[in-house]
This record gives sequence, structure tokens and C-alpha cells, in this order.
Amino acid sequence: MQVTLLQFLGMVLSLVFTISCNSSVKLWGKKSAHEIYADKIEKSPDGQQWIAVSKKTLETPQAIQLPYSHFGYFPGEHPRALTLEFTATQGEKIIVDLKKNGQEGFVLYADLFKTEGTEITHIESIDTTQTQLSRDVDETSTYLLRLQPELYRTTSYNLTISLAPSLDFPVAGTKAKAGSFWGDDRDAGKRKHEGIDIFAPKLTPAVAAADGYVTGVNEGGLGGKTVWMRVADKNIHLYYAHLDRQLVEQGQRVKKGDTLGLIGNTGNAKFTAPHLHFGIYNYNGAIDPWPFVNRSLKSASPVTPKDLDMYLQIKNATTKKTGAIGDEILVPLAVTDNSYLAETISGKIIAVPFKSAKQLKNHKQGTLATEPSTIVTVDPVTNSNN
Repeated sequence: MQVTLLQFLGMVLSLVFTISCNSSVKLWGKKSAHEIYADKIEKSPDGQQWIAVSKKTLETPQAIQLPYSHFGYFPGEHPRALTLEFTATQGEKIIVDLKKNGQEGFVLYADLFKTEGTEITHIESIDTTQTQLSRDVDETSTYLLRLQPELYRTTSYNLTISLAPSLDFPVAGTKAKAGSFWGDDRDAGKRKHEGIDIFAPKLTPAVAAADGYVTGVNEGGLGGKTVWMRVADKNIHLYYAHLDRQLVEQGQRVKKGDTLGLIGNTGNAKFTAPHLHFGIYNYNGAIDPWPFVNRSLKSASPVTPKDLDMYLQIKNATTKKTGAIGDEILVPLAVTDNSYLAETISGKIIAVPFKSAKQLKNHKQGTLATEPSTIVTVDPVTNSNN
């Protein structure tokens, strides 16, 4: 039987629809290491619990602020996971460093997700052979980082999440300083500043903040002598204005750090100190360039490891409704510079300040082999780590 091209396309579309309706199948792209491991264990009861925990933790993340670091610990007697939620701004770069402490052969899965409303989309993983993940933030979004070890593995690790600019600073030297920012008034409030002004001595090099190619070398108007360049692999254009000299040609390919021109005060800046007006544009128009080049973004300092092979309780905690003493036993999974991240009986992760935490006996002593069945609401504990 001959199959026409139209019939063939129909069969292909039918197959695509069938596969796409099965959420366990990925049609495009390879599966993550976490998904491959889940496929291997999904038929066992413990494997099913591990998969359920991995899904539940995404629904109950612990809110943090960047930069952030913690020392983490996963006791291996039950499937556990920890998800951290944070916001990053368009133009920043997220850098996740994960260091496993002195243990060979075990895997700690680390997966980065982005949330849009109720949708959670997996965007990147730290490969099992890697220790770092970095990602440029294309739009201001909320992100989730899920950490989960293999079944039956007790492990400790150090985690840091830092922010950095995704582009290099567009002016060479150490004397350059930003002095006017996005949204500042211009022309007595008639318009807003659509960029940043970076002041530097006259004839200081204005440099390419990324690899790319020159799309315009112009003169006239408010910007005076200007250079436009498009960043390679990104849908953004960089705008350099008020130059004293332009040292590139339209169509020229440039590398990060190449000199595009020299700082001046041409255009409507002729009565101001020499500076570069630096702007960034995408398909929606001008966007705030400061997060892209802000050199003051800080890295997180490592947290000193602590012994987390124990249980916790909240000291002097009472519920608003009953006034009862909060006696729920908590399992610490991480420690920051000022608090524990601990798991409640229900599997929720909460932040417990050191001053509010009471340490109970060590796991190894066997006196607290099981957690109590009653869940106590702990009102004094905050769910954010500031």
C-alpha cells in the first residue's frame, strides 16, 4: 500500500499528539539525570516515595534571598529533598556551586526550574560529573533549585548561589563610575533616562561588553557619536553614545573587551563631564542595563559546617489557637549563617533561627528513631531566610 505525503504527515502528527499527552515521555531533548534515575526506581515502593517527594518539594519551596549559602545534610533513612525559591533580575547571571563533602560514588541531583504562574518548567541541571551551574537571566523570574540525593544515601554538601552581571563592564580602567541610572528624569521631567551614564576621563576606551558584531556607527542627534552592537547568541543590542571617537566599522565582528570608541561628550552631552551613555535594547525597546553590568553584585560566603545528625524542637513555641507547647520533632537538612532549614512531619521545610532551636539527642543514639504522629503548627518560625 502506498502512503501519500499527506497521509505520512498525518501519521506523524498523530504520533506527536499521542506522545505529548504522556507526561512521562520527553519528545524533544534528552532526559535529565534525575529523570533517568527516577525511571530506574519507579517500580519499587521506596522509588515511588522518592518520586513523590521530588514532586512535593517543588510545591513547598523554601524562600531565600541571593546571594545565599548553606551547609546541607541528607540523612539516608527516608527519601528527602529540598527546594529553594529565589528571584533573579533580567541581566544578572545565576551561579550555583555544589560541593559534595568527601564522598565518592554517590549522586546529589541538582535541578533548576523557572516558575510562570502555576507552571514549573525544568531549564537546567548540574550534571552528575559537574559541580557548577551558571545561567544568564533573560527575564526577571522566580526560580526553584531542587536538591535530592539517591535512595538510602546519607550525604553532606556545601551550596552557594551567587549573582553576577551577565555582561562585562563597558568602560575600561578602574576610574569609571556609574553616576546616573535608569529612570532618572531628563529635560525637567519630560522624559526618563533609558540607560546609565558611566563617567570616566576623556578618551578612556569604551569596550565591547560581550562578543558580537557592530550594527551601526552613527553621528548626530542626542547621542552624538554612537556605536551599536548586537550580542552574539542573545537578542539584545548595546548602545554606546557621546563618544569622542569611533574606532570600529559597521559589520565588524568584535570580541569582549575590544575597544569600540573613546569616551567623550558629543551630542547633547557637550556641556557635561565626559561619560558614556550605555543602553540595552531588545525587541520590546529599552531595558535597564544596570543588572547586566553591575560589578558590585556579591558572591555568597561559605557556611561553616555543623553536625546535623540530630533532631530539633522549637524552644518556647506556642500556637495561637490552643496555646499548646510546640513539641514537633524536626529533622535539620541544612544550616545557613543564622538558622536551620528543617523538615516538619508533614514534609514541609521551615527556617528555624538558632536562638529558637533546641537540639535533641543524636540519631546514632537511637532514642528518637521515629517522629511523633501529631503535627503541631509552629507559628513563631518564619518561612523566609533573610
